[in-house]
Amino acid sequence: MNRYEAMRAGDKPLTLKRPDDNDLSALKTMVDTDRFSTGISNLDLHSRDLSRHRPCRPDAVIWPLDRLEVSRILSFCNDRAIPVTAWGAGSSLEGNPIPVKGGVVLDFARMNRILGIREDDFQADVEPGVIYKDLNHTLRHSGLFFPPDPGARATVGGMIGNNASGTRTVRYGSTKDHVLRMEVVLSNGEIIHMGSRASKSSSGYDLLHLFIGSEGMLGVIVEATLRLTGVPEQMASAVAAFSTVEAAARAVFEIIRSGSNPAALELLAPECVTLINKASDLGLADAPTLLVELHGPTVNHLKEVMEIVDEICSKEGCTGFRAGLERGERDRLLEARYRLGEMIRQNHPDQARIVVDVAVPISAYPEMIAFAREEVLKIENATGYIFGHAGDGNVHVVIGTKRDGPAWSSIDSANVRLVEKALALEGTATGEHGVGIGKARFMEAEHGNSLAWMKNIKALFDPKGILNPGKMFKE
Repeated sequence: MNRYEAMRAGDKPLTLKRPDDNDLSALKTMVDTDRFSTGISNLDLHSRDLSRHRPCRPDAVIWPLDRLEVSRILSFCNDRAIPVTAWGAGSSLEGNPIPVKGGVVLDFARMNRILGIREDDFQADVEPGVIYKDLNHTLRHSGLFFPPDPGARATVGGMIGNNASGTRTVRYGSTKDHVLRMEVVLSNGEIIHMGSRASKSSSGYDLLHLFIGSEGMLGVIVEATLRLTGVPEQMASAVAAFSTVEAAARAVFEIIRSGSNPAALELLAPECVTLINKASDLGLADAPTLLVELHGPTVNHLKEVMEIVDEICSKEGCTGFRAGLERGERDRLLEARYRLGEMIRQNHPDQARIVVDVAVPISAYPEMIAFAREEVLKIENATGYIFGHAGDGNVHVVIGTKRDGPAWSSIDSANVRLVEKALALEGTATGEHGVGIGKARFMEAEHGNSLAWMKNIKALFDPKGILNPGKMFKE
């Protein structure tokens, strides 16, 4: 069967197989001995991400060093219909890199070189294993930075695979807005290039953005050219407390509508603020809170914009507005926001949890927040935390309970209702965490007939279905 025949209606990928001893011996010869493992500890480390989804061991883990090794490994596995899953930092929250069909995991921890920085073009060439925070650390003296900031020590490859975003997406956009060019190895080992170093192009089909967000199901990224942004001359931050989460959400809508162009606009429900205060001693009011960050050319410009934000918050019932945070305080506050997920885990060590991640149009954000609040309050024997990148309509609801507790049925039902509500508001089932395993069941409801064309595209690029199988499409 060739890749075009695989696209015909009703065709399915060939049956995948686990590698046998001969396969493993052949794969072992393709890399240095210390970059191939079938040891239980390494298999276990690559069997799970940060989600609650069931771990699945691969049969082998390989740490490639370059595109040619990736090409040889994929060509071999494709010939034998052996599953291959790309691995970044394992920080996903929907089971995205779990090797549910076993096979080979390609861990890109050693393909972590920054290949070049062209400051005059605002670009950087990187390998997929580069940690985005390390890239920004390298750029710190250049006046440039890579804006997407998912918080965890995510790799660039993982960020591209999931189209990651973060706190500053409202101003700078998500990962897809910062990738200019990629080199990708297809399932049969073929190496292709897409995009260019030009800042824009009208040349041909946009394969670049087809691969971004495809979760390693169409090809394996081995190099990317990233668009960088100038570090703003001035920054200003504020904290605004409200009497209700709904009032804070209404303020979000009004701030966006005003054209204030915040760099970050984060919403924290009171339970999140209480946890942050406990862990970081920031002295915030235990109330629904907005964290506002502005970027601009001058102090006077930011002062004028901040006055507009203050006025909007006051009109929406703000109970306390504190601007002009010192840089150290601002950095501690943002770091606390980044660490919120970790704080929740540390505060409830006996719990397992799910992270509901949806996004809605900004006009529907207050309604989505109110609905999420009601759903969390209905669940007995569980804890709930609501927060999100409010500036782009993203809502996160973390719900946890004892690992074998009786509340899981209620939690799973709440998860479904939250996603269905987001879709009813013409939003999406996943704002930034990707589809993976957890959101596959909602894909048909969100995409309708388009889902069949996604499957056709998958069959075109990966006719045997070896790349990250068991994801995105409900089996």
